[in-house]
Amino acid sequence: MRYILAFLLIFPFMLQAQEATQTFGSGPQIFRLRSTTDIDILGPVIARFAELNPGITVNFEQWGSNALFENSRTACEGGDDPADVVFSSAVQQMVWLVNASCARPYTSALTASLPDTRRWRNELWGITQEPAVIVYNRDQIKGADVPRTRFALLDLMRTRPSDLRGRIATYDITESGLGFLFAHSDSLEASTFGAMLEGFSRVGAVATCCSAEIIDGVASGRFQIAYNVLGSYAASNERPNVGIITPEDYTLILSRGFMIPNNARQPQIAERLLDFLLDEEAQQMLADVGLRMAHASEETGMPVSARRPIALSPTLLIAMDQGQRRQLFALWSNAFEPDVP
Repeated sequence: MRYILAFLLIFPFMLQAQEATQTFGSGPQIFRLRSTTDIDILGPVIARFAELNPGITVNFEQWGSNALFENSRTACEGGDDPADVVFSSAVQQMVWLVNASCARPYTSALTASLPDTRRWRNELWGITQEPAVIVYNRDQIKGADVPRTRFALLDLMRTRPSDLRGRIATYDITESGLGFLFAHSDSLEASTFGAMLEGFSRVGAVATCCSAEIIDGVASGRFQIAYNVLGSYAASNERPNVGIITPEDYTLILSRGFMIPNNARQPQIAERLLDFLLDEEAQQMLADVGLRMAHASEETGMPVSARRPIALSPTLLIAMDQGQRRQLFALWSNAFEPDVP
Protein backbone atom coordinates (compact mmCIF):
# COMPACT_ATOMS: atom_id res chain seq x y z
CA MET A 1 0.00 0.00 0.00
CA ARG A 2 2.80 2.43 0.81
CA TYR A 3 4.33 1.91 -2.65
CA ILE A 4 0.91 2.55 -4.23
CA LEU A 5 0.57 5.71 -2.16
CA ALA A 6 3.98 6.95 -3.28
CA PHE A 7 2.97 6.29 -6.91
CA LEU A 8 -0.24 8.26 -6.44
CA LEU A 9 1.69 11.21 -5.04
CA ILE A 10 3.78 11.32 -8.20
CA PHE A 11 1.04 10.35 -10.68
CA PRO A 12 -2.10 11.13 -8.65
CA PHE A 13 -4.68 11.00 -11.43
CA MET A 14 -3.60 8.08 -13.66
CA LEU A 15 -6.84 6.25 -12.99
CA GLN A 16 -9.61 4.47 -14.86
CA ALA A 17 -12.01 6.26 -17.21
CA GLN A 18 -15.77 6.35 -16.94
CA GLU A 19 -17.46 3.80 -14.70
CA ALA A 20 -20.85 3.71 -16.46
CA THR A 21 -22.74 5.41 -19.28
CA GLN A 22 -26.38 5.94 -20.20
CA THR A 23 -28.23 7.84 -22.92
CA PHE A 24 -31.28 10.04 -22.35
CA GLY A 25 -33.39 11.37 -25.23
CA SER A 26 -33.04 10.75 -28.94
CA GLY A 27 -32.63 14.15 -30.57
CA PRO A 28 -30.03 15.03 -33.22
CA GLN A 29 -27.92 17.30 -30.95
CA ILE A 30 -25.47 15.21 -28.92
CA PHE A 31 -24.76 16.60 -25.46
CA ARG A 32 -22.03 15.09 -23.25
CA LEU A 33 -22.41 15.23 -19.48
CA ARG A 34 -19.54 13.92 -17.33
CA SER A 35 -20.36 13.57 -13.66
CA THR A 36 -19.25 11.87 -10.47
CA THR A 37 -22.89 11.47 -9.43
CA ASP A 38 -24.27 7.96 -9.83
CA ILE A 39 -26.51 7.61 -12.88
CA ASP A 40 -29.05 5.76 -10.72
CA ILE A 41 -29.43 8.87 -8.56
CA LEU A 42 -29.14 11.76 -11.02
CA GLY A 43 -30.58 9.91 -14.03
CA PRO A 44 -34.26 10.78 -13.44
CA VAL A 45 -33.40 14.50 -13.31
CA ILE A 46 -31.45 14.28 -16.57
CA ALA A 47 -34.26 12.23 -18.13
CA ARG A 48 -36.67 15.06 -17.30
CA PHE A 49 -34.31 17.60 -18.90
CA ALA A 50 -34.14 15.47 -22.05
CA GLU A 51 -37.94 15.19 -22.07
CA LEU A 52 -38.24 19.00 -21.95
CA ASN A 53 -35.64 19.35 -24.72
CA PRO A 54 -36.63 16.77 -27.39
CA GLY A 55 -34.00 17.97 -29.86
CA ILE A 56 -31.10 16.60 -27.83
CA THR A 57 -29.53 13.31 -26.78
CA VAL A 58 -27.71 13.41 -23.44
CA ASN A 59 -24.76 11.05 -23.14
CA PHE A 60 -24.35 10.72 -19.37
CA GLU A 61 -20.89 9.45 -18.38
CA GLN A 62 -20.31 8.50 -14.74
CA TRP A 63 -16.71 8.95 -13.60
CA GLY A 64 -14.61 8.68 -10.48
CA SER A 65 -13.60 12.12 -9.27
CA ASN A 66 -9.84 11.82 -9.78
CA ALA A 67 -10.21 10.33 -13.26
CA LEU A 68 -12.73 13.02 -14.21
CA PHE A 69 -10.34 15.73 -13.09
CA GLU A 70 -7.50 14.32 -15.17
CA ASN A 71 -9.80 13.95 -18.19
CA SER A 72 -11.06 17.53 -17.81
CA ARG A 73 -7.56 18.91 -17.42
CA THR A 74 -6.34 17.04 -20.50
CA ALA A 75 -9.37 18.16 -22.51
CA CYS A 76 -8.75 21.77 -21.45
CA GLU A 77 -5.24 21.49 -22.87
CA GLY A 78 -6.59 20.09 -26.15
CA GLY A 79 -5.51 16.50 -25.55
CA ASP A 80 -8.95 14.88 -25.29
CA ASP A 81 -12.55 15.39 -26.40
CA PRO A 82 -14.20 17.91 -24.07
CA ALA A 83 -17.41 17.40 -22.18
CA ASP A 84 -20.22 19.92 -22.50
CA VAL A 85 -20.66 19.88 -18.72
CA VAL A 86 -18.46 18.65 -15.89
CA PHE A 87 -20.36 18.04 -12.65
CA SER A 88 -18.24 16.85 -9.73
CA SER A 89 -18.37 16.38 -5.97
CA ALA A 90 -14.58 16.99 -5.70
CA VAL A 91 -15.05 20.74 -5.83
CA GLN A 92 -11.42 21.51 -5.00
CA GLN A 93 -10.58 20.02 -8.39
CA MET A 94 -13.28 22.11 -10.04
CA VAL A 95 -11.88 25.30 -8.52
CA TRP A 96 -8.46 24.31 -9.88
CA LEU A 97 -9.91 23.90 -13.37
CA VAL A 98 -11.63 27.28 -13.22
CA ASN A 99 -8.44 28.90 -11.96
CA ALA A 100 -6.60 27.31 -14.93
CA SER A 101 -8.98 29.08 -17.37
CA CYS A 102 -10.74 25.85 -18.31
CA ALA A 103 -14.28 27.18 -17.75
CA ARG A 104 -16.77 29.24 -19.72
CA PRO A 105 -18.64 32.07 -17.91
CA TYR A 106 -22.42 32.39 -17.79
CA THR A 107 -24.88 34.57 -15.89
CA SER A 108 -28.63 34.30 -15.47
CA ALA A 109 -31.19 35.32 -12.88
CA LEU A 110 -30.96 31.85 -11.35
CA THR A 111 -27.17 31.75 -11.12
CA ALA A 112 -27.09 35.30 -9.74
CA SER A 113 -29.48 34.27 -6.95
CA LEU A 114 -27.04 31.70 -5.57
CA PRO A 115 -25.19 32.63 -2.36
CA ASP A 116 -21.51 33.46 -2.65
CA THR A 117 -20.56 30.08 -1.15
CA ARG A 118 -22.15 28.36 -4.18
CA ARG A 119 -20.89 30.56 -7.01
CA TRP A 120 -17.39 31.57 -8.07
CA ARG A 121 -16.43 33.92 -10.91
CA ASN A 122 -19.68 33.06 -12.74
CA GLU A 123 -17.82 29.96 -13.96
CA LEU A 124 -18.53 27.44 -11.20
CA TRP A 125 -21.88 26.83 -9.52
CA GLY A 126 -22.93 24.68 -6.58
CA ILE A 127 -26.07 22.78 -7.54
CA THR A 128 -26.73 20.53 -4.54
CA GLN A 129 -26.57 20.78 -0.74
CA GLU A 130 -25.44 17.51 0.84
CA PRO A 131 -24.24 16.86 4.38
CA ALA A 132 -21.30 14.62 5.22
CA VAL A 133 -22.82 12.20 7.72
CA ILE A 134 -22.05 9.34 10.06
CA VAL A 135 -23.90 6.18 9.04
CA TYR A 136 -24.42 3.27 11.43
CA ASN A 137 -26.04 -0.15 11.60
CA ARG A 138 -29.07 0.16 13.89
CA ASP A 139 -28.91 -3.52 14.84
CA GLN A 140 -25.34 -3.23 16.11
CA ILE A 141 -25.10 0.33 17.47
CA LYS A 142 -27.94 1.29 19.80
CA GLY A 143 -29.01 3.74 22.47
CA ALA A 144 -26.26 5.76 24.12
CA ASP A 145 -23.64 4.19 21.82
CA VAL A 146 -25.02 6.04 18.77
CA PRO A 147 -22.28 8.65 18.11
CA ARG A 148 -23.98 11.99 17.51
CA THR A 149 -20.72 13.95 17.64
CA ARG A 150 -17.09 13.25 16.76
CA PHE A 151 -16.31 13.29 20.48
CA ALA A 152 -18.85 10.51 21.01
CA LEU A 153 -17.32 8.51 18.15
CA LEU A 154 -13.88 8.93 19.72
CA ASP A 155 -15.23 7.67 23.06
CA LEU A 156 -16.82 4.69 21.33
CA MET A 157 -13.53 3.76 19.65
CA ARG A 158 -11.71 4.05 23.00
CA THR A 159 -14.20 1.95 24.96
CA ARG A 160 -15.04 -0.71 22.34
CA PRO A 161 -11.85 -1.20 20.28
CA SER A 162 -12.28 -4.97 19.98
CA ASP A 163 -15.92 -4.78 18.89
CA LEU A 164 -15.13 -2.13 16.29
CA ARG A 165 -11.93 -3.64 14.89
CA GLY A 166 -12.22 -3.56 11.11
CA ARG A 167 -15.85 -2.44 11.44
CA ILE A 168 -15.52 1.32 10.79
CA ALA A 169 -15.24 2.58 7.21
CA THR A 170 -14.58 5.85 5.44
CA TYR A 171 -13.48 7.03 2.00
CA ASP A 172 -9.95 6.22 0.88
CA ILE A 173 -8.48 9.65 0.16
CA THR A 174 -5.93 8.14 -2.24
CA GLU A 175 -8.79 6.99 -4.48
CA SER A 176 -11.53 9.53 -3.82
CA GLY A 177 -11.23 13.24 -4.51
CA LEU A 178 -14.34 13.76 -2.39
CA GLY A 179 -12.81 11.75 0.44
CA PHE A 180 -9.69 13.90 0.26
CA LEU A 181 -11.82 17.06 0.35
CA PHE A 182 -13.67 15.93 3.48
CA ALA A 183 -10.45 14.89 5.22
CA HIS A 184 -8.81 18.20 4.27
CA SER A 185 -11.85 20.14 5.53
CA ASP A 186 -11.82 18.17 8.79
CA SER A 187 -8.14 18.95 9.27
CA LEU A 188 -8.89 22.69 9.07
CA GLU A 189 -12.10 22.60 11.09
CA ALA A 190 -11.72 20.05 13.82
CA SER A 191 -9.58 19.98 16.92
CA THR A 192 -10.52 16.29 16.90
CA PHE A 193 -8.85 15.48 13.57
CA GLY A 194 -5.60 14.07 14.96
CA ALA A 195 -7.47 12.11 17.61
CA MET A 196 -9.83 10.71 14.96
CA LEU A 197 -6.90 9.38 12.92
CA GLU A 198 -5.42 7.82 16.05
CA GLY A 199 -8.79 6.24 16.82
CA PHE A 200 -9.12 4.87 13.29
CA SER A 201 -5.65 3.37 13.58
CA ARG A 202 -6.47 1.81 16.97
CA VAL A 203 -9.56 0.00 15.67
CA GLY A 204 -8.14 -0.91 12.26
CA ALA A 205 -10.65 1.24 10.37
CA VAL A 206 -11.10 0.49 6.68
CA ALA A 207 -10.43 3.13 4.00
CA THR A 208 -12.30 2.13 0.89
CA CYS A 209 -14.29 3.28 -2.13
CA CYS A 210 -17.12 4.25 -2.71
CA SER A 211 -20.33 5.68 -1.20
CA ALA A 212 -22.65 2.89 -2.34
CA GLU A 213 -20.20 0.16 -1.34
CA ILE A 214 -19.64 1.67 2.10
CA ILE A 215 -23.38 2.01 2.79
CA ASP A 216 -24.01 -1.53 1.53
CA GLY A 217 -21.32 -2.66 3.97
CA VAL A 218 -23.10 -0.94 6.86
CA ALA A 219 -26.46 -2.40 5.83
CA SER A 220 -25.04 -5.92 5.62
CA GLY A 221 -23.30 -5.66 8.99
CA ARG A 222 -19.78 -5.84 7.59
CA PHE A 223 -19.27 -2.32 8.96
CA GLN A 224 -20.95 -0.99 12.09
CA ILE A 225 -20.16 2.66 11.37
CA ALA A 226 -19.15 4.74 8.33
CA TYR A 227 -17.66 8.21 8.76
CA ASN A 228 -17.96 11.25 6.46
CA VAL A 229 -20.25 9.57 3.93
CA LEU A 230 -22.34 11.77 1.66
CA GLY A 231 -25.81 11.90 3.16
CA SER A 232 -27.44 11.87 -0.28
CA TYR A 233 -26.26 8.31 -0.93
CA ALA A 234 -27.28 7.16 2.52
CA ALA A 235 -30.75 8.71 2.15
CA SER A 236 -31.31 7.23 -1.31
CA ASN A 237 -30.67 3.68 -0.07
CA GLU A 238 -33.66 3.70 2.32
CA ARG A 239 -32.43 0.72 4.35
CA PRO A 240 -34.41 0.42 7.61
CA ASN A 241 -31.38 -0.85 9.53
CA VAL A 242 -29.15 2.06 8.41
CA GLY A 243 -29.17 5.12 10.66
CA ILE A 244 -27.94 8.54 9.54
CA ILE A 245 -26.39 11.16 11.83
CA THR A 246 -25.61 14.77 10.96
CA PRO A 247 -22.87 15.38 13.57
CA GLU A 248 -23.94 17.93 16.15
CA ASP A 249 -20.47 19.42 16.67
CA TYR A 250 -20.34 20.42 12.99
CA THR A 251 -21.52 19.01 9.69
CA LEU A 252 -19.74 19.67 6.41
CA ILE A 253 -22.14 20.68 3.61
CA LEU A 254 -21.08 19.96 0.03
CA SER A 255 -22.46 21.62 -3.10
CA ARG A 256 -21.49 19.65 -6.21
CA GLY A 257 -19.75 21.88 -8.71
CA PHE A 258 -21.13 22.47 -12.23
CA MET A 259 -18.73 23.79 -14.87
CA ILE A 260 -19.09 24.46 -18.58
CA PRO A 261 -15.72 23.77 -20.23
CA ASN A 262 -14.34 26.63 -22.30
CA ASN A 263 -14.22 24.36 -25.36
CA ALA A 264 -17.65 22.74 -24.88
CA ARG A 265 -19.31 21.92 -28.18
CA GLN A 266 -22.84 22.56 -26.93
CA PRO A 267 -22.45 25.50 -24.51
CA GLN A 268 -25.99 26.81 -25.01
CA ILE A 269 -27.46 23.46 -24.01
CA ALA A 270 -25.11 23.42 -21.01
CA GLU A 271 -26.43 26.83 -19.95
CA ARG A 272 -29.99 25.53 -20.36
CA LEU A 273 -29.17 22.51 -18.18
CA LEU A 274 -27.63 24.76 -15.51
CA ASP A 275 -30.76 26.91 -15.28
CA PHE A 276 -32.94 23.79 -15.28
CA LEU A 277 -31.00 22.30 -12.35
CA LEU A 278 -31.30 25.53 -10.37
CA ASP A 279 -35.01 25.98 -11.03
CA GLU A 280 -37.79 24.82 -8.73
CA GLU A 281 -38.80 21.57 -10.44
CA ALA A 282 -35.30 20.10 -10.63
CA GLN A 283 -34.40 21.31 -7.14
CA GLN A 284 -37.41 19.43 -5.80
CA MET A 285 -36.35 16.32 -7.73
CA LEU A 286 -32.86 16.66 -6.26
CA ALA A 287 -34.36 17.01 -2.79
CA ASP A 288 -36.43 13.86 -3.34
CA VAL A 289 -33.26 11.81 -3.92
CA GLY A 290 -31.35 13.46 -1.06
CA LEU A 291 -29.14 15.75 -3.16
CA ARG A 292 -30.60 18.89 -1.57
CA MET A 293 -31.12 19.11 2.16
CA ALA A 294 -33.97 20.94 3.85
CA HIS A 295 -33.32 24.50 4.95
CA ALA A 296 -35.13 24.41 8.28
CA SER A 297 -33.20 22.93 11.19
CA GLU A 298 -36.46 21.33 12.42
CA GLU A 299 -36.58 19.21 9.28
CA THR A 300 -32.99 17.99 9.41
CA GLY A 301 -32.37 17.88 13.15
CA MET A 302 -29.20 19.92 12.54
CA PRO A 303 -28.81 23.37 14.12
CA VAL A 304 -27.89 26.10 11.69
CA SER A 305 -24.82 26.81 13.83
CA ALA A 306 -23.52 23.30 13.12
CA ARG A 307 -23.51 23.73 9.34
CA ARG A 308 -20.17 24.19 7.65
CA PRO A 309 -20.69 24.83 3.92
CA ILE A 310 -17.65 24.05 1.79
CA ALA A 311 -17.48 27.31 -0.14
CA LEU A 312 -16.59 27.39 -3.83
CA SER A 313 -13.66 29.76 -3.52
CA PRO A 314 -9.89 30.03 -4.13
CA THR A 315 -9.25 28.75 -0.59
CA LEU A 316 -9.96 25.26 -1.95
CA LEU A 317 -6.77 25.53 -3.99
CA ILE A 318 -4.94 24.80 -0.73
CA ALA A 319 -6.33 21.27 -1.00
CA MET A 320 -4.63 20.94 -4.41
CA ASP A 321 -1.22 22.08 -3.17
CA GLN A 322 1.23 19.18 -3.50
CA GLY A 323 2.87 19.91 -0.16
CA GLN A 324 -0.48 19.86 1.61
CA ARG A 325 -1.44 16.68 -0.22
CA ARG A 326 1.78 14.92 0.75
CA GLN A 327 1.32 15.86 4.38
CA LEU A 328 -2.26 14.63 4.53
CA PHE A 329 -1.45 11.44 2.61
CA ALA A 330 1.35 10.70 5.08
CA LEU A 331 -0.96 11.16 8.08
CA TRP A 332 -3.55 8.98 6.36
CA SER A 333 -1.03 6.26 5.56
CA ASN A 334 0.14 6.16 9.17
CA ALA A 335 -3.44 5.82 10.40
CA PHE A 336 -4.74 3.24 7.95
CA GLU A 337 -1.61 1.28 7.09
CA PRO A 338 0.32 0.83 10.36
CA ASP A 339 3.73 -0.76 10.09
CA VAL A 340 3.66 -4.54 10.51
CA PRO A 341 6.52 -5.94 12.66
